[in-house]
Amino acid sequence: MTTPMELFIKKMQDLLQPGEVYRMDGSQEEAERLTNLAQESEVDGRIVLKKLNAQEYPNSYYHRSNPNDVARTEHLTFVCTPTKEQAGPNNNWLEPSAAKEKMMRLLKDAMKGRTMYVIPFVMGTPQSRYAKNCVQVTDSVYVALSMRVMSRVGKQAVERIGNSSDFFRGVHSIGDVNPDRRFIMHFPQENLVMSFGSGYGGNALLGKKCYSLRIGSYLGYQEGWLAEHMIIIGVQAPDGKVTYFLGAFPSACGKTNLALLESVLKGYKVWTMGDDIAWVNVGEDGQLYAINPEAGFFGVAPGTGVNTNPVMMKTLKNDKFFPTLFTNTAVDNSNNTPWWEGVSKGVPSDLTDWQGQKYDKNSSKSAAHPNSRFTVSIYNCPTLSSEYDNPMGVPISGIIFGGRRRSTIPLVYEAKNWNAGVFTASIIGSETTAASTGQVGAVRRDPMAMLPFCGYNMGDYFRHWLDMGKKVKNPPKIFMVNWFRKDEDGKFMWPGFRDNSRIIKWMIDRVEGKTGVVESEIGLFPEDNAIDLNGLDIKKETMAKLLRVDKEDWKKEIVMIEEFYAKFGDKIPKELNNCLAELKNKLGM
Repeated sequence: MTTPMELFIKKMQDLLQPGEVYRMDGSQEEAERLTNLAQESEVDGRIVLKKLNAQEYPNSYYHRSNPNDVARTEHLTFVCTPTKEQAGPNNNWLEPSAAKEKMMRLLKDAMKGRTMYVIPFVMGTPQSRYAKNCVQVTDSVYVALSMRVMSRVGKQAVERIGNSSDFFRGVHSIGDVNPDRRFIMHFPQENLVMSFGSGYGGNALLGKKCYSLRIGSYLGYQEGWLAEHMIIIGVQAPDGKVTYFLGAFPSACGKTNLALLESVLKGYKVWTMGDDIAWVNVGEDGQLYAINPEAGFFGVAPGTGVNTNPVMMKTLKNDKFFPTLFTNTAVDNSNNTPWWEGVSKGVPSDLTDWQGQKYDKNSSKSAAHPNSRFTVSIYNCPTLSSEYDNPMGVPISGIIFGGRRRSTIPLVYEAKNWNAGVFTASIIGSETTAASTGQVGAVRRDPMAMLPFCGYNMGDYFRHWLDMGKKVKNPPKIFMVNWFRKDEDGKFMWPGFRDNSRIIKWMIDRVEGKTGVVESEIGLFPEDNAIDLNGLDIKKETMAKLLRVDKEDWKKEIVMIEEFYAKFGDKIPKELNNCLAELKNKLGM
């Protein structure tokens, strides 16, 4: 009997016409074989992988992409639902049959003379009932190797799929890397993604944003769970108790640093569960539980260093089962190591920049691309939680939302209840970063940090969040943070990084009812002296500014929020409109 998986592979073979088909098994032998192959293969005149200094970065390799292929291409990313309303104004929409026709033309014979890698993989611990089965085909050995790091590839996936037709189908070809033909099409009703023209992670590793979030969020909407752009951490207090948090931040806004936080507070320890994606379910006991469907980190390199994220630096220098990949960083030729802004104080004298050119130390341009990346196994992480592979996930006590804002948003505040928390998350605005194409530094509404990743109408998504709250016996507390407030001179007011553990400690105290709050127009603020500032050189006046509501700033914010809500019309739930009306009233509007 021919299984649905075999039929899919045959269909792809007929469409793509590869010169060879390679089925991945996830073995150590395979890792070595594909890594060696990548060191001998060229794409656009560039060697796919170059081995790095094994003493400094064991089992690590360098990849330089096409210079026009360095970030997500959101303007050419589509959600193809039967109606435009189902996709919502938060998504680009194409009618499914028109989208299929466009992609079939691009994909026809696209792998002639190339190898088609068949990647069966599981998102989540294979033993978990919350895990999902997937198959992707690709003609990029770099993508194949990256998927081995980011997911559970191989025999376990094949065994889980068996004779079932219930699995995600991903079709990817790097094509000719033409940015005008770089399309990523999502078909939520068919559990299918088709991607052409990019080798960049978010566009090509289809288990990541495409499946785990865009398709996953739609599946969650249908099945009663949430797929979220969130970290998962466990924070151990001096008494040994571990409190688990989710945290949602737009890309390149500190998610990974928080997920691998090394606390400055004695006796507090952060255990890492995941740095990017969480699948959230209501357990049989009525509590909220989360799993990380991924098996690796696909992190932004610039800004990552011993001072900002020592745990990640240790992770990058560990040597486990999988190779570590560095993409579009610079290379220090003196010792053949990857280099990026923030990894060391000085700039090495002999650098090759991310485009393969000798770097001029006096140049105003960065040596590493601002969105250069590392891809590394989560099992390399020295602070990996012992609960990481728990099939049930971990119980969530708090949810942290945040963004990058120079003003307006205070350092931290707590929502007074679940609905107020959903409202708070729905109005997040963040300054855009290099992780997406387009203008950098503009404020964009990014509800729940999910705007680029919600695979259906965001108005329905807000309703789904509100409904989830009704199912949970003891809903987690919801907090908003902003590590990026600046003073009149443009300097950061809060030290951030490891000192963010001080804010997490306050959140734990709130979860346990150990400290009170002061009510403000926008939410609940810490009482005086509730945040542990011991050993931190920060003025009382600065803390007062960090924990202040500027009414005039907020009135301007309200205008932008109303403009954003208006895009969704009557899809915005009445509960959120009521919260907005209450906020306007408190601000005297």
